[in-house]
Amino acid sequence: MAAVVDKELCTGCGTCAESCPNEAITVDDVAVIDEDACVECGVCVDECPNGAISLPD
Repeated sequence: MAAVVDKELCTGCGTCAESCPNEAITVDDVAVIDEDACVECGVCVDECPNGAISLPD
């Protein structure tokens, strides 16, 4: 399972995409995570200023 974006909290700032070591995130209006490229490292979770990204349990 890939990281999950809460579209209600995401502002599309791009911080997550800039910090992702696998380039698994793109941003249009909100962040979109490529499930095949995401390795669940958690960097995006830590870097998101709005708490909009989480890892599945």
